Amino acid sequence: QVQLVESGGGLVQAGGSLRLSCAASGGRNRNYAMAWFRQAPGKEREIQAAISRSGENTRSADSVKGRFTISRDNAGGTVYLQMNSLKPEDTAVYYCAAAETTYDTTIALTQSFYEYWGRGAQVTVSS
Repeated sequence: QVQLVESGGGLVQAGGSLRLSCAASGGRNRNYAMAWFRQAPGKEREIQAAISRSGENTRSADSVKGRFTISRDNAGGTVYLQMNSLKPEDTAVYYCAAAETTYDTTIALTQSFYEYWGRGAQVTVSS
């Protein structure tokens, strides 16, 4: 069983930056593909970025390409989401997710792929 805990959320002005962290425990972080999703009020949860268990493959949603970067530190069991040039429409609860995978390069952008979820971190971007 994997436990995921997000941190680093908060209030930032438009154009600013935040870095979210997701600490994984209770499992072997190196065996898990990871991803960040977000859910804004009244909207569906949507993918932001995903990373394979090796860190070799990454994918980002079109809406955040060039602004958000996902990375991981397998030694420390942490996945990051660096968010730059934030916009008010980025305001949402951001969730970390994990799925055990067989291959180092497996990556997925769909919610149903992920078995484990954190409780979320609020990000608010003011205009």
